[in-house]
Amino acid sequence: MSTIRAGNIATPLAAAGEAPVHVHKGLNDGLTNYGDKAFSRYLRQSFAKSMGYSDEELSRPVIGIANSASGYNNCHRHFPELMEALKRGVLSAGGLPMDFPTISLGEPFLSPTSMKFRNLMSMDVEEMITAQPMDAVVLVGGCDKTVPAQLMGALSAGRPAIQLVGGPMMTGNYRGERLGACTDCRRYWGKHRAGEVSTEQIAEIEGNLATTAGTCAVMGTASTMACIVEALGMMLPATAAIPAVHANRLRAAEATGRQAVWLARQGLKPDHIVTPNSIQNALRVLLAISGSTNALIHLTAIAGRLGIAVTPHMLNALADSTPVLVDLKPTGAFYMEDLHAAGGVPAILRQLKDLLHLDCMTVTGKTLGEVMEASADDWFDPAVIRPRNEPLRKDGGLIGLFGTLAPNGALIKRAAADERLFEHTGRAVVFDSLEDMAARLDSETLDVEPEDILVLRNAGPVAAAMPEAGYIPIPAKLARRGVKDMLRISDARMSGTGYGTIVLHISPEAALHGPLALVLNGDQIRLSLSQRRIDLLVDEAELARRRTTLPPIPALPARGYGRLYQQHILQAEHGCDFDFLRHVAT
Repeated sequence: MSTIRAGNIATPLAAAGEAPVHVHKGLNDGLTNYGDKAFSRYLRQSFAKSMGYSDEELSRPVIGIANSASGYNNCHRHFPELMEALKRGVLSAGGLPMDFPTISLGEPFLSPTSMKFRNLMSMDVEEMITAQPMDAVVLVGGCDKTVPAQLMGALSAGRPAIQLVGGPMMTGNYRGERLGACTDCRRYWGKHRAGEVSTEQIAEIEGNLATTAGTCAVMGTASTMACIVEALGMMLPATAAIPAVHANRLRAAEATGRQAVWLARQGLKPDHIVTPNSIQNALRVLLAISGSTNALIHLTAIAGRLGIAVTPHMLNALADSTPVLVDLKPTGAFYMEDLHAAGGVPAILRQLKDLLHLDCMTVTGKTLGEVMEASADDWFDPAVIRPRNEPLRKDGGLIGLFGTLAPNGALIKRAAADERLFEHTGRAVVFDSLEDMAARLDSETLDVEPEDILVLRNAGPVAAAMPEAGYIPIPAKLARRGVKDMLRISDARMSGTGYGTIVLHISPEAALHGPLALVLNGDQIRLSLSQRRIDLLVDEAELARRRTTLPPIPALPARGYGRLYQQHILQAEHGCDFDFLRHVAT
């Protein structure tokens, strides 16, 4: 039996030598249609041989490798080396690796936001998996929207699949302090806005925040997705947190290649792994790591490709019994490299064992319970991963909200919020758009006080492709007075590296005439975490009058992907997927 070691963890994998139960099709899968199958096979073999393959190689199971590397994606710059190790694993197990490019979503390089292109990438991945001959596919990604896009596409394609992430970057250093993108980016930028850090200092810090290949060094969206995909069973155990530049990351790639060949021979498809119970396991881990708010949108979209519902009500039910165990930034003190050294996701799963569905299948060919039982090493670092009886919080880090301001739901990261604002009523200070906020937020004439509530609207899926603008900066005049947090509300998203008392994903969004569109400066808004509510305290008669003055719903763009996007995008409670991509029961 083979093992993959990550730090102090040794996790058994399904034996690659097990007898196949599924006859692979290899290059004969999905022949190009020329009206003559024999000719199609003959032509394909001929062209394959032009690449130097022998008959022996061409008779092997074909393992497609969806490669999301790009010159515009800093997170993936180490992928050539990762791909080499992955192919080595495929070849050693008797498969034929065939890599193919897909869209790449480099978070800081895309306008208006990478979220707009997640569904496009999922379509690219799905179509290339189904259109090209492959018996299984390895999804190689890492940056925020890349992993969910790959999983969404693979689930819709229905071929055996396994995820390999690039891993988090290592921390940098500034004057004796560890730095990690991008929580420390935001912290120091806030100090710069408040006049506490000079222009020269912020320039020096800029060069020390992201110093290696890999995804953000904190529990941002990329790392959160890696952790919950491992919990979901779609990734090899103990591989989510391995740093990008660690030798174990290459060993993980090699093991993933071998396992992909096993998946091809067994015919184990993702819908046997991603089930309602495994989705619940992933939600438990999301809550226990106090992960990114974005992960709920992505997990909802992933589950929706198989017709599995994920709701804020489900999240709340699990949150009440799931403790926060992981002390990582942006809400804690440590970084992803520390989580890897502390025991990684397997250590978290062991602490949550009695809350998990242990009979869920994984890509190892073993159930989650069997994988956990086979791991002999139960060591973990309690400073980074708290024991179950000494949690950071006794209840989960994310909470779904409802109420008159968010009839279809909203979300708050409780673990990142100020407890003094958990029950809060304040005066609304409204920004009508991203442009309006940029123009007025730092004005000395802005009428705002620390107890007020900043409201940003028209930043939802339809209006603005739902950017990570929900982390509304503290107005400069308040930042200079030492204000560190205040209640902020929007129909936008927030980076997983962000923190503060911030209500996000308000649905329906303002552009679709949701209640958020009706808020005026000076209105009273009430947040009650104990009641799971966010309410606009304005009487219905006045709201009815305001509805008559709302602007029209945004017109469709004239052409292209923008038109397709706006015509078919769903709201946050449906994962912001396209309506025609979600599973429809037949």
